[in-house]
Amino acid sequence: MNPVFRAIIFSGLFLQIGIWVRNFAVLLFVMERTNGDAFAISMISVAEFAPIFIFSFIGGTFADRWRPKKTMVWCDILSALSVFAVLIALIFGTWKVVFFATLISAILSQFSQPSGMKLFKMHLPESQIQTAMSVYQTVFAVFMVLGPIIGTFAFQSFGINISIAITGAAFLLSAAALTFLPKDRKLVEEADKTTLWQEMKSGVNYVLRKKELSLLGLCFLGAGLGLGFIQPLSIFLVTERLGLPKENLQWLFMMNGVGMILGGAGVMIFAKKVAPQRLLALGMLINALGLAVLGLSTNLWLTLTAEFFNGLMLPCIQIGINTLILQRTEGAFIGRVNGILTPLFTGSMVVTMSVAGMLKEQFSLIAMFETAAFFFILGMVFILPLYNQKAETKSLEIQQQE
Repeated sequence: MNPVFRAIIFSGLFLQIGIWVRNFAVLLFVMERTNGDAFAISMISVAEFAPIFIFSFIGGTFADRWRPKKTMVWCDILSALSVFAVLIALIFGTWKVVFFATLISAILSQFSQPSGMKLFKMHLPESQIQTAMSVYQTVFAVFMVLGPIIGTFAFQSFGINISIAITGAAFLLSAAALTFLPKDRKLVEEADKTTLWQEMKSGVNYVLRKKELSLLGLCFLGAGLGLGFIQPLSIFLVTERLGLPKENLQWLFMMNGVGMILGGAGVMIFAKKVAPQRLLALGMLINALGLAVLGLSTNLWLTLTAEFFNGLMLPCIQIGINTLILQRTEGAFIGRVNGILTPLFTGSMVVTMSVAGMLKEQFSLIAMFETAAFFFILGMVFILPLYNQKAETKSLEIQQQE
C-alpha cells in the first residue's frame, strides 16, 4: 500500500471518529439542554455549513499556497486545541460554547481537505487515483452507518465532557498519523510573488476556461438543488407515505448506509475499468430514479429498496466527482477548484433546503421528490458531453520534473 495513501486513510479514520462523536454529542446535549428547541438545533447545522460558504474558496486558495502536509497537521492540531478550549469553557463556563466545537473545526477543515486532495495528486500514479478515492469514500460510507452509533454511545455512556475530550484526542491522533507522510516539497516557486486576490481570480478563470470543470460545476448545482428539496423531508416518507411511527426513519438510513458501503466496495473492484465521468452519470441517473420511486412508494419494502439503490450509487457520484477533479486539474489549482465547486453544491442545497418545508405545504411530498429527481436528471445531462472523453493525465508535477 502506498505510504501516503495509508497515512491519509488512518488520519481519515481518526477524524471520522472525532467528528461523529462531536456531532452526536453536541446534538444530543443541545436537545437535552433546550428541551428540543428547533432554533438551537438548527444552529448546529449553521455552525457546520456556514464555514463552507465563507471559507471554502479562501481555504482552497491558501491550500494551493501552503505545503499540504504541514497544513493538514496544523489544522488537526488547532482543531484539537480548540476542542480542548471548549471543554475547559464547558467545565467552568457556559454550555453554549459547544457550538464553537463544531464551528472552529469546520473552518479548519476548509483548509485541510483540499490539501489532502493535493497529496493524492502529488504522490499517487494516475492509474491508482480512482481506486484510492474508492477506498477513501468507503471509509466515509462505513461511518455513515457506524458514526451515529459511536456518537450516541459515547454521549450516553460518558456525557458531554468526555465526548468532547474523545473528539480532541481523535484529532491529535489524526495529526500523528499525518506525520508519516513524506516531507513536503514546494511545487510552485512563484507562489509567493502573487497576491491572494490574484490567485483567487486565476482560480475562477481556470474553472471557467476548462470545459470539464465548468460542466462539473453545473452538475454540482443540479445535485445540490435536488438534495436540498428532500434533505429535511425524509421523516415524512415514514409518517405520511408509509403511515409508520417516526422512529422507523432509522431503517431508511441504515439501508442507505449499507448501500453506500457496498457501492464503495464495488467501485474499488471496477475502478480501473470504468471512467469517472461514466460512474458519475450512472450514479446521477440511478439516484434520480430512486428519488422518483421514494416519492411515489407507499410500500415499506419498495421504499427500503429505493434507499438501498440510492446509497449504492452515491459512491459513484462522490468518487466520480473527486476523481474527475484530480484528473482534470493541475496540481497548483487543486485547492482553488475544490474551493469553487464545493460551495456550488452546498450553497444550492441550502437554498432549496430553506424553502423545502414551505413548498411541501403548498404542493405535496410527491411533488418535492419528483422535482428532486428532475434536478438529478438535469445534473446528469450537463455531464453527458464528457461521457466518452479520455482522461487528461498530464499534471503540473510531471511538467516540472521534465
